[in-house]
Amino acid sequence: MCLSIPAKVESIEGEMAVVSVGGTTYDASLQMVEDIKIGDYVLLHTGFAIQKISEDEALETLKVFEEFEDLNKQLDDEEQSTGKRII
Repeated sequence: MCLSIPAKVESIEGEMAVVSVGGTTYDASLQMVEDIKIGDYVLLHTGFAIQKISEDEALETLKVFEEFEDLNKQLDDEEQSTGKRII
C-alpha cells in the first residue's frame, strides 16, 4: 500500500520544489507532474510530487488526517488510564 500526503508548493527551482505539510517543509521532485506553480497542492510520495490536486481536496484530506490523529490520541489515553490494550 502506498501513502501520499497533500503538500503545498512553497517554492520551485528547476524540477525541484519545497513543499509544506503542517508547517514542516520537504524537498519534492516535480519530474512526474506538469504545470505546477507556487501555491498549488500536490500529492507527495517518497520525495516525488505524483499528482496535482485542488486546494479543497488537500484541505479535506489533511482534516481527515487530523481526525485520525485525534482518535489515536484518545485511544492511547484510554489505554493508559485502563491499563488495557485497545486494538
